[in-house]
Amino acid sequence: MRYPGSEQAEDSSASSDAVAGPSSLGLDHPGPSNGHLNGNGFTAIANGAAGVSAAGNGVQKHNGHSKQSSATSPALAVSRVTLPGTSLYDDSDVDREEFVRLVIQSLRDVGYIESAATLEAESGYAMEKPEVTDFRQYILDARWSKAENALQRLGVQDREGLWDARFLISQQKYLELLEAQKTTDALHVLRNELAPLEVDSEHLHILSSLMMCSEPEDLRRRAGWDGAAGNSRRILLENLHRYIPPSIMVPPRRFSTLLHQANEFQRQQCVYHNTPSSPAGFSLFSDHRCDKTGFPRVTTTILQVHTDQVWMLEWSRNGNLLASASSDKSVIIWGIGPETETPIREWEKRHVLGHPYPVIALAWSLDDSILLAGAEHHIKMWNTKTGVCLRTLEEHSEPVTALAWLPDDSGFLSAGMDFKIVLWNTDGQQREIWGVLPVRVTHMVVTPDFTRLVAIGLRAPSPVDPRVESDSLPAGANGGSTSSPPPRDEHRFLVFDYATRRPETSELFEGELTSLSVSHNSQYALVSRSPDDIQLWDLNLGRMARKYTGQRQSKDIIRSCFGGLDSNFVVSGSEDSNVYVWNRDTGVLLEVLEGHGEGSVNCVAWNPRNERMFASCSDDHTIRIWEAPPPDMLLDSSVPVDYPQIATKGKGKTRQR
Repeated sequence: MRYPGSEQAEDSSASSDAVAGPSSLGLDHPGPSNGHLNGNGFTAIANGAAGVSAAGNGVQKHNGHSKQSSATSPALAVSRVTLPGTSLYDDSDVDREEFVRLVIQSLRDVGYIESAATLEAESGYAMEKPEVTDFRQYILDARWSKAENALQRLGVQDREGLWDARFLISQQKYLELLEAQKTTDALHVLRNELAPLEVDSEHLHILSSLMMCSEPEDLRRRAGWDGAAGNSRRILLENLHRYIPPSIMVPPRRFSTLLHQANEFQRQQCVYHNTPSSPAGFSLFSDHRCDKTGFPRVTTTILQVHTDQVWMLEWSRNGNLLASASSDKSVIIWGIGPETETPIREWEKRHVLGHPYPVIALAWSLDDSILLAGAEHHIKMWNTKTGVCLRTLEEHSEPVTALAWLPDDSGFLSAGMDFKIVLWNTDGQQREIWGVLPVRVTHMVVTPDFTRLVAIGLRAPSPVDPRVESDSLPAGANGGSTSSPPPRDEHRFLVFDYATRRPETSELFEGELTSLSVSHNSQYALVSRSPDDIQLWDLNLGRMARKYTGQRQSKDIIRSCFGGLDSNFVVSGSEDSNVYVWNRDTGVLLEVLEGHGEGSVNCVAWNPRNERMFASCSDDHTIRIWEAPPPDMLLDSSVPVDYPQIATKGKGKTRQR
């Protein structure tokens, strides 16, 4: 917006039509902010209203140096410049006024107060009207009546929006009165200000129940609110932004928000993105792009101790241990040894854990001190440092197919083909059994945010009496047009609210569901389905978001997983002996990795602490560790790869980046 009385010139030349100085604009009287010097991130002219004081952006010091107040700075003569048109450039669709106002806001945010004032004077654009400055200060100073009266002057016109904004202000007022233990005043606000706004009755009931809090700490805890001396007033300002037109009250740090959105878009377009976020990793001077040189696509170690097919892999939480389960009835704990000489590091076989049956379920405790292993209807709890079995649990009456340690470290869950899920304490004491489930669970995961339990399973049709032999059936019962098709198993994908145990999603699938994985942010679930696809499900929306194809899994159980820093890769084994890697968001097939011998690649597992390492296991009795190509291989592609192997001695070396 222009300063009052200034007009946008239409001639094509830049001219000076007034003289102004960054220290002569007035409005340099900062006030208190929510009881703190910098309070809720704002002061009297927070977010760059028309004022120019050093405290006007809530910045008292910058880079360890005190800022001089404009009130004491010498006035600088700045010529106001007028430019033709309204766009930033001749061929741009960016509005010049909006751009300049955001630059002014950004300068103030980082502490360049004088520069911001100079730009205001030179451009003739005011960051915000004085009314916006006043409104911010009314909120930060708890001057609630003045804040409510200012709403309509700030462009809040529709009745519903005005009422919602007033409710937020009155709610903050009510909570602060309760915190100050002014119960009578708070009750007056509840009855005469909040109730008449026709708010949701349940929410009003929750607010009224807070009257019973005897201590401020209890109030803040029950209300999920950090108090008048915390950030609550700043949060209130942020919530009020949605009702005030952004052209009048510019959202905080708007330029930073736009740059973050650009950064995220570039990362989404980067199909090989797998680098940690850092200022050095995102430059404003060039577009972001990762090449495949850092992608784990070569075998750097082969672990070969199992004597039969390797079915499952599970990394420890710290990424230093790897558990493998085989049809040879053993579980091996592998350790990544200390680095010796760059780029050499050792792997070692720590423990071989024997079981009476092949193991098909594994789970680590949060501190990696215990490894759970499920074989048939048994669950063994292993001490991972000593290799000693701590306990054997036998609650399940049919094979245990899934184990999950709870994110709050209060215990773990087990699920099996007996239609039930059992909750255990960390010491192996049974706590409770979930009700009868509609399926035989074949895989189960608890989301990292501890809000959902996700499971897949099957429900078999009523079996045919085995005493009835096929050759004793009447003509046409075992073939021909008069026979009915045999009943098929029902395969379901289930999502439960963990706290209430109520089902959120129950989806019937055609084809066997072989594995389940959940992303680090708890938003997505990955479901492998026979014969040849993997589905990505959005748990928040309760629907399929994407499908990945190319791998084969018509007869074997193939376990897929998320991979990469932000779970932005989908990785799966296949019955054609290869490992397949897709970009999660685009569905583009990135790599088909060869190396395993004949048979299926049964499971893949991405290291949770090393975004450039994952493991795969196969019917060929081996485990392969995949990492980025070593530097010498990148320099000379003709260099043959000599895969280090760990044989029965249990020692081996591997090259790494």
